[in-house]
Amino acid sequence: MRGQKMNRAAAERFVASWCASWCRVDIDAVVAHFAEDAEMRSPLALTLTGSPVVTGAANIRAYWRKAYGHVESADLKILSWSWDDTIARLTVWWLLGDTRASEFMDFDDVGRVVRSEAFYGK
Repeated sequence: MRGQKMNRAAAERFVASWCASWCRVDIDAVVAHFAEDAEMRSPLALTLTGSPVVTGAANIRAYWRKAYGHVESADLKILSWSWDDTIARLTVWWLLGDTRASEFMDFDDVGRVVRSEAFYGK
């Protein structure tokens, strides 16, 4: 996944790995897929940091530790996903408890997430 150009097959492996990492709440494993200068946008980030955008892998790691570090495991379920090869974008629809979300991730030429954004609903 990381270190190779993303395509549909790599995206499918990424989704499985990403889900497993979040189920273990292994924040380091999730962030390992991000470029150093990645940007993550989330309404939860706005609540916890005062800004909806978190920039840089180290800051994303710190934010996720603050938001989820107290959780030992999560029953994250992937509802669906899609890969757009033209713009190198993965979109994942997932469910955690009664929270439904969609999240897109844009990838660079070597398979690192450079931009992501999450949208939450019920």
